[in-house]
Amino acid sequence: MPEQGQLGDEAGAGAGQNGVDWSGAWTEGASTESGRSAEDGVGARLGRPRPPAGGEAVPVLGQAPAGDVPWRDRMRILLRTPMVERPAFECGPRENESEPGNVARILDLTLRIGELLLASGEAAEDVEAAMLGVARAYRLCRCEPGVTFTLIAISYQPSLVDPPITAERTVRRRSCDYTRLAAVYRLASDIVAGQVAVDDAYHRLAEMRRSLRPYPVWLLAFASGLLAGAATFLVGARADGKAWFVFASAFTAAGAGDRLAALVGRRGLPEFYQFVIAAMPAALVGILLSFNELHLRGSLVVTGGLFALLPGRPMVAAVQDGLTGFYLTAAARLLEVLYLVAGIVIGVMLVLYVGVNSRANLKPYENLGGTGNPPLQLTAAMLLTLGFAMLLQTDRRTVPLVVLNSAIGWTTYGVLVNAHVETILATGLAAGLVGLFGQLMARHRRTSALPHVTAAIGPLMPGSMLYFGMLSFAQRQPEAGLDYIGHAGAMAMALAIGVNLGGEMAHLFMRMPGATGRLALPPTFPRHAAKRRRSRGG
Repeated sequence: MPEQGQLGDEAGAGAGQNGVDWSGAWTEGASTESGRSAEDGVGARLGRPRPPAGGEAVPVLGQAPAGDVPWRDRMRILLRTPMVERPAFECGPRENESEPGNVARILDLTLRIGELLLASGEAAEDVEAAMLGVARAYRLCRCEPGVTFTLIAISYQPSLVDPPITAERTVRRRSCDYTRLAAVYRLASDIVAGQVAVDDAYHRLAEMRRSLRPYPVWLLAFASGLLAGAATFLVGARADGKAWFVFASAFTAAGAGDRLAALVGRRGLPEFYQFVIAAMPAALVGILLSFNELHLRGSLVVTGGLFALLPGRPMVAAVQDGLTGFYLTAAARLLEVLYLVAGIVIGVMLVLYVGVNSRANLKPYENLGGTGNPPLQLTAAMLLTLGFAMLLQTDRRTVPLVVLNSAIGWTTYGVLVNAHVETILATGLAAGLVGLFGQLMARHRRTSALPHVTAAIGPLMPGSMLYFGMLSFAQRQPEAGLDYIGHAGAMAMALAIGVNLGGEMAHLFMRMPGATGRLALPPTFPRHAAKRRRSRGG
């Protein structure tokens, strides 16, 4: 985390303890176009604000040294500071980029970058931080970005006597392409560092849109099957002949479900129905394996299919948006998660009802191995993460780090469960470590944390609990079904909160590689003393 003294202009004379430049922070009232003196803070906000007599100074935030303080942390601090308490900026025009024509292009570029980040699954606060950083880099410092689930906007006001300029874009399509996400993040970082002109930024964005995804279609089907097959070893904790047959069955069913969903998706069918169709093959294969006396563990095939479909990415983003104050976006993302989970439940339940009424021999409790085979389950967790990372189109150079982060999380979870810690608490603590190490990896590579975290939490998803709940409902045991569904929801919430908390711990106390100085929390900007005087005078 940036040091207090690094947030302001350290080269300025009179820098205070919190890194803000108090020297010359106040200017006499500047004249407006009507010739009136800027009183009561109006002219002050055109330059540097003048405080009331005996009041406290408003800090002026200068440009931080390049490469010393993470730009996203600086923007995050500004976003979390109320507008009336935000420090003023020392920004001047650069290369005539503040002229009206260039202002419109800069705002459009900012919106395009925000659109790609939001469509790739970034949290609303991180999207706003990137937009604010890009606008500031081109000397549009009086900007205010706004992000909701499907709409992003940015408003720029040249001065208090000029009308604001507002632009917005609607995000209609979302895609899981973490390779493109990393490229957009690198572009934003280069812009903030002052290395990219507006025209060059447009060219780089066009190249990102034209670039092919790193994994072909056949490899995505293989990754989906690998994810489901690895989940059978993760949950079953056995490696005998039957386990390998179950692995092959889950692999085939998940791959078939993935291709069926892609087929109907190309026909324009909504995502809800795609999940319904994708959930059916695994449930059908699990039911077929249960019509025998060989005990082929058909329930593990169904569970593996659930691991391949559970929407962990939007769940984490929904909780993160809610914890950071973006309640409208969080509610929309959570509703999206509920619809997708409902589609999975409907697809599985349709098959389970038929299987249970046909006397399928489903015994899920006999098929679970807990954490009784740590080496096998750790390997399965890493393979599951590998398949998940490929489905998310994660950059090939990032995949080994994601698998390593997953191994850390699953090992922590296994140790805690073997120590008789409650599974919900163990899930939250393991997810916290995943979020922390994912943020550290992202800082080291100067990129987004999403690719390092999302796939790494795959082994911790509550797929087996969700299956138990659905099976209980199919067997006409609603009380047990509600208990399992509630437990699965609690584990999912602990997972999302743990990831967010780990990331926040990294933001609070960690620093970028190569930064100097001591660790410190970000500075706080006090309110004006004039408010206290009014309260005492009342």
